[in-house]
Amino acid sequence: MTDVKLHDIGEGMTEAEILRFFVKVGDTVKVDQPLLEVQTDKMTAELPSPNAGTVTEIKAAEGDVIEVGTTVVVLDGENGESPKAEEPSPQEKQEKPGRHKKSAKMRIPRTGRVLAAPFTRKIARDQDVDIEKIDGTGEDGRVTEEDVKAYAGGESQEEKKVEAKKAGGDRPMASPAARRLARAKGLELSEIRSNDPLGRVRAEDIRGHQEQQVTEPVEEIPFRGRRRAIAKKMTQSMYTIPHVSHFDEVDVTELFAVKQSLKTSNPEKNVSAAAFFIKALQKALQEVPIFNAKLDEDNEVIRLEKEYNIGLATDTEEGLIVPVIHNVERLSLLEIHNQMKELIQKAKDNQLKAADMSGGTFTISNVGPMGSTGATPIINYPEVGLMAFHKTKKMPVVRGDDEIVIRQMMNVSMTFDHRVADGAKAVQFTNRFIEYIESPTLLLVELV
Repeated sequence: MTDVKLHDIGEGMTEAEILRFFVKVGDTVKVDQPLLEVQTDKMTAELPSPNAGTVTEIKAAEGDVIEVGTTVVVLDGENGESPKAEEPSPQEKQEKPGRHKKSAKMRIPRTGRVLAAPFTRKIARDQDVDIEKIDGTGEDGRVTEEDVKAYAGGESQEEKKVEAKKAGGDRPMASPAARRLARAKGLELSEIRSNDPLGRVRAEDIRGHQEQQVTEPVEEIPFRGRRRAIAKKMTQSMYTIPHVSHFDEVDVTELFAVKQSLKTSNPEKNVSAAAFFIKALQKALQEVPIFNAKLDEDNEVIRLEKEYNIGLATDTEEGLIVPVIHNVERLSLLEIHNQMKELIQKAKDNQLKAADMSGGTFTISNVGPMGSTGATPIINYPEVGLMAFHKTKKMPVVRGDDEIVIRQMMNVSMTFDHRVADGAKAVQFTNRFIEYIESPTLLLVELV
């Protein structure tokens, strides 16, 4: 017997929620065949079978939150060894070399639940497609993203057309009982929303329709997966860290001029303003290192980190996630810009790996493009600080000898852990960041 347990699939994870099982008791599985899909606080992942065998027991249910080390599935494989491959027949031995090599798009017959990556399954759910009906063209019959899109755009529509034709053109499909009930209630079948996979109106659909006319039910959103993980981490941060927020404003006029100059002279070096912010933060953190630290209460020490790994608070359809740009001190502005774009896109596509989200020492939240003017951000525990950048707008500013000029101004919010640092340090740190942004030539000199 082999116990398949939840193992650590990401740095620091202690538990995960079971999203779905791909197998049931009695199924025969192969080595590395996905058994179930789980959601941690950082990612969605599949747990593969460590060996071939038959599923004899499933010890959890979909929706359960289990700890690392918990047995989920039991297999009857022999000492974790895979069954030996069958001896090929004489006819197979005589086949020409390369005869069995399949093309990249050859369809593989399915013998059980389909193989597909979590992101592919998400696309299928978004397209309202039953992935179990798709023949995969990937390796070992795995369903690919292209398979789902092709099915959603063509095959599923054809199935609907065939069903509609069988039902009699534009006439709504309905069971005889539903038609009698609709006539008795004076209802048009076309007004009834069907819950049947084939779109056939049933008597219970009509009764449900009438109940909705009386009172519209409250919409419910499942509180699980990443949303629940975010809630847990935010609660931990708020109840553990005494948060303090410091607000200031930054004149970004000169920085925008430098940015535009780089773009004009060489379009390939079109660096975003956020890349400048990240580099300026890294330089300020080197000078005020208390904000690039972690508090170890058990050992009563504050550890000053020597690497500058900046987390990017990123909004996705499934909730907030924080990919990390590692070793910013070693990167140029252009490298920071390119890595930032790549990580944000991977976050939105749900393709981040554990390494992409680990080791952060300070986090930023760039909410300006959405129109924010201020906030009190929650720290990404166990870090010490987080800075949010808000929208930039032109406004009159007094300069020099009471001269009023139009400048591009941006608000910033700096939240810090008051156990580790005090307000004076936060002001010192923010002021140093502002100096680099308002005098970008100073920042460029520091990079030489």
